[in-house]
Amino acid sequence: MTAPAPRTPIDLGRPVSGDVVELILADHRLFEDLLRQLRDASADRDAVRRAFSELHVAHARAEEEKVYPTLRRKDAISDHEAEHGEEEHAEGHEALLEVLELEECEGEEFDEAVEALATAVNHHLTEEELSILNPARDDVRADVRARLGEHFATARNAAIDAGCGSLEQVREIVAQAGREGLLDED
Repeated sequence: MTAPAPRTPIDLGRPVSGDVVELILADHRLFEDLLRQLRDASADRDAVRRAFSELHVAHARAEEEKVYPTLRRKDAISDHEAEHGEEEHAEGHEALLEVLELEECEGEEFDEAVEALATAVNHHLTEEELSILNPARDDVRADVRARLGEHFATARNAAIDAGCGSLEQVREIVAQAGREGLLDED
């Protein structure tokens, strides 16, 4: 069976196994790289924002469906920490939607939207690494982290293959987050 054609010319990787903490950290470094590319006027910013969207949605979905529930059961994180992570994913999706809805990938409006996205995502990466990934390293056995890594990678890759980061999908994700009270009402 052949792998589906990539939806973006940017390689998002296709991990199939590994320590879940290391897999999540690898995605975090990829987010940072993609944000740098979004700020680079010489980059194909449209391709970068589409790749960022696919990765952001797939990564968040895999964490929320596979990682956070397992870490809760293992008492590595509290319900509050998992819920806070979900709220920050929703805030990142909301900022991402602003970037995706812009017709032009240049100018002040684009730069401001990218800055807001970077602020939301970088805040989440820092908090997650400190309050979720560090406890997972300390409190969850290596074999469990490896099994969880396989589940995370499978869910992440399946979401990317399904085109989870389209503008329409992100609009629906943000609308659903609003209905669930995950976003501050401004």
